[in-house]
Amino acid sequence: MSELTHFDQQGNAHMVDVGDKQVTHRVAVACGDIAMRSETLAMIVQGNHRKGDVLGIARLAGIMASKRTSDLIPLCHPIGLTHVEVDFTIDEEASLVSCRARTETRSQTGVEMEALTAVQVALLTIYDMCKAVDRGMRMDAVRLLEKSGGKSADWRAEDHPD
Repeated sequence: MSELTHFDQQGNAHMVDVGDKQVTHRVAVACGDIAMRSETLAMIVQGNHRKGDVLGIARLAGIMASKRTSDLIPLCHPIGLTHVEVDFTIDEEASLVSCRARTETRSQTGVEMEALTAVQVALLTIYDMCKAVDRGMRMDAVRLLEKSGGKSADWRAEDHPD
């Protein structure tokens, strides 16, 4: 198992030096769900929520958040994203919305945090827009599905859904 990279020899937190790393194409995919009452999901699907297009606004929020990740996570490097994609899948039977975010860059460091941030903020936006009708919504299963690029080997969750 590797060591924690955000601590120096004395145990002090520091930003990892990526100056000697090679610039490569890096990709990360993350996902998460928000469960809700079936009536709440129906409002989202039908598009008749009084605040407007819930998933459209959540998509924009996720994209915007991915670009601000280094402002939110103290030791995260600011990077130039070359592509961000945020998509949603509706599961009416389970009464949930699944979010999936894919982030890409050509950089010296990965984009896992940006993908995870996009998912979290997109789900939070759904919660914010629907909390007036359903305060019991639950966000679950936020995780990294895959990452590629860079010096470390490509990684994929063993139970990756695709």
